[in-house]
Amino acid sequence: MPEGDSVHLLAERLRRHLDGRTVVRSDLRVPRHATVDLAGRVVLEHATHGKHLLTRLGGGLTLHTHLRMDGSWTVTGPGRRLPRRLWDDVRVVLEVDSGETAHGLLLPVVDVLPTRDEATVVGHLGPDPLRPDWDEAEAVRRLSADPTVPVARALLDQTKVAGWGNLWATSCASCVA
Repeated sequence: MPEGDSVHLLAERLRRHLDGRTVVRSDLRVPRHATVDLAGRVVLEHATHGKHLLTRLGGGLTLHTHLRMDGSWTVTGPGRRLPRRLWDDVRVVLEVDSGETAHGLLLPVVDVLPTRDEATVVGHLGPDPLRPDWDEAEAVRRLSADPTVPVARALLDQTKVAGWGNLWATSCASCVA
């Protein structure tokens, strides 16, 4: 599963290709949002909170995605297409006015919500060390609230600190063992 730092780097890549651009074609290939058309909206920014990717769009909408175990994003340049073998895996298509197209593959979480309601999908998460609003004191408070919880399990609890996963938990646990 990608850790929060991987999602943070993904957001950086998507920013370079999409932010400030207008969506000219969208396709959300999930039943709940299959009829949502994002065309005409400007991609304002890509934000992350832990392992969650928030693509904020003009008009007060957010495309919320999560990679879980198998999800990924790729960007093709103008006039380029994904290999045919990947077409069945596409869950999100966002083509922007530069001709570049972002494809969300095997995304288990795809949601569209008002930006003002983002807390409904990420509000339960703890502080994220990669966000500008990182609160170290709050993270320490949450991690040390129950000293009987093993370090690895505490680090995997996204309500304590968002974004850390098995890679970090096993590395940190072996340091204190």
